[in-house]
Amino acid sequence: MNPYFDAEDEPFPFEEEGPVASREPEPALAEMTSGTESGQSIAPGFSGPDQPEWDVYSKCIRCGLCLNQCPTYRELGVEMDSPRGRIYQMVLVAEGRLPLGESFVRHIDLCLDCRACETACPSGVEYGKLVEAARAQIVQHYPRPWQERLLRRLAFHYLLPNPMILRLAAALLRFSQNSGLQEMARRSGLLQEFPRLAEVEPLAPAMESPSFFPQIGKVFPARRNRRFRVAFHAGCIANVAFARLQEATVRVLQANGCEVVVPRGQICCGALHVHAGLRDEARSLARRNIEVFLREPVDAILTNAAGCGSTLKEYGYLLRDDPVWRERAAAFDARMKDVTEFLAEIGLTQTMRPLPGTVTYQDSCHLAHGQRVRQQPRSLLQSVPGLRLVEMPLADLCCGSAGIYNVTETRLAMQLLRNKMEAVNGTGAQTVATANPGCILQLRAGVKLYGNGQRVAHVVELLDQANVRD
Repeated sequence: MNPYFDAEDEPFPFEEEGPVASREPEPALAEMTSGTESGQSIAPGFSGPDQPEWDVYSKCIRCGLCLNQCPTYRELGVEMDSPRGRIYQMVLVAEGRLPLGESFVRHIDLCLDCRACETACPSGVEYGKLVEAARAQIVQHYPRPWQERLLRRLAFHYLLPNPMILRLAAALLRFSQNSGLQEMARRSGLLQEFPRLAEVEPLAPAMESPSFFPQIGKVFPARRNRRFRVAFHAGCIANVAFARLQEATVRVLQANGCEVVVPRGQICCGALHVHAGLRDEARSLARRNIEVFLREPVDAILTNAAGCGSTLKEYGYLLRDDPVWRERAAAFDARMKDVTEFLAEIGLTQTMRPLPGTVTYQDSCHLAHGQRVRQQPRSLLQSVPGLRLVEMPLADLCCGSAGIYNVTETRLAMQLLRNKMEAVNGTGAQTVATANPGCILQLRAGVKLYGNGQRVAHVVELLDQANVRD
C-alpha cells in the first residue's frame, strides 16, 4: 500500500504494451494534430494551450533506466510514480483513455520535477517539459480545493511577483523571529494545534536584515582590472532570506574582474510558476526580465540560484510561440549562466587565503540535471587552498527541496532529506556546499534534524570567505 494515497486512489497496474515510441497516435489523434504548429498537441484528454507534446513523450521507449534515478520511485516503489509511469499516464489522458482527474493529478503532484530522469534517459526525453505542461493542464481543467487555490493565488500572483508585498511579508516574519514570538509558539505547543503548520515551520527561512533590495539598481565596479561586465539577477525571496549570499556573490564577481550591474526593474524569474503549471504568469515575468536585462550591454547575465537559472535559460522555450518575444528570449538565453558556471569558465583571479577543512558537494537538481553543470562548482571548491572535497554517495539525488515541494509534500520531502543527510554524515565533512538557496534551506533543516552540526553554504560563500580583500 502506498502511504501517500488513500486506498481508493491506489495506482492502477502498469500495462506492458510496448514502447510508446513504437506506436503512432490513434487515427483520431493523428487527424486532430495534423496541421498544427510544431510542439502543439491537441488530444481528447488535453485541451487549450500548453499540452504535453507528442514529439517529446513519444521518445520514451520504456526501458526503465529512469526508475532508479527517480526519488519518488526509489522511495515508493510505485510504477505510476516513476517518470516512465507518469509519461504513460499522459499518453492515456491524451488518448482519452484516462480522465484528467484526482488519480492523475496526485501522481503528477508527487513528482519533484528534479529532472534526474533526463540525465539517465538514453532517448533524450525532456521530461521536465512534459510534467510542467501536464501541470499547466491541471491548472486549466482540474478544480483544486478552494483553500489550496487561495494559497496558490496569494503566493504566485501577489507575493512572489511584487517586491513591495514581499518586503512587507519579510518584515512581519522577521519581527516574529527576532521578537521571540516564533520561539514562544514552538515552546508553548501552540503549533501542535495546527499540524500542517507545525510540519512546515522548521523549513521557514530566517529573514536577513538589511535585505538586498536596496542594492537593486546599482553598479558595482570590478576590483583591479575590469575583465567583464555582467548583470546579476537577484530573484525574489533570496533578497530577503539570502541577502548575505547576494552580497557575497557580488563581491566574488568583483574580485574576479567583473563589473556587476544589478538592473532596476527586474523581478521574480517565474521558476516556481512554471513548476506549478502557471505558464501565463511565468511568461509575463519572463517578458519583464527580458526587457530589463537586454537593455544592459553585458557579457553575461548571472544567477546564483540553480532553480531560477534553469527557468531563466529556458525563456526561449517558454516564449517560443510568441512572435514578438521569441527572438529576444533566445538572445536572453544565450547570455544566461549560473554564477559557478561563469566563474569556472573565466577562471578565478582572486587572491585566496587557506580555508582548512573538508567539504562535500550536493548537486542542485536543476543545475546538474537541468543545466548539465556538474564539474564547475567542484572545480571552484578544489581551487580553494586547504579545502578538501569529499564526494558523497548519490550527490545528485534530490534533497527534497524542489521549489515548494517540501511545503506541499512535506512527509516525502523529509524522508528524502533524511536519506540525504545519511549520505552527508557518511563523508565526515564539516561543510556541505551547494549552489541553490532552496537546497540550502532544506539542508540546514536536515542538519538540525539529522546532522552532525555541519555548516551549509553556497559555493560562492566559500569563495568569498577565502578571498583576500584589498
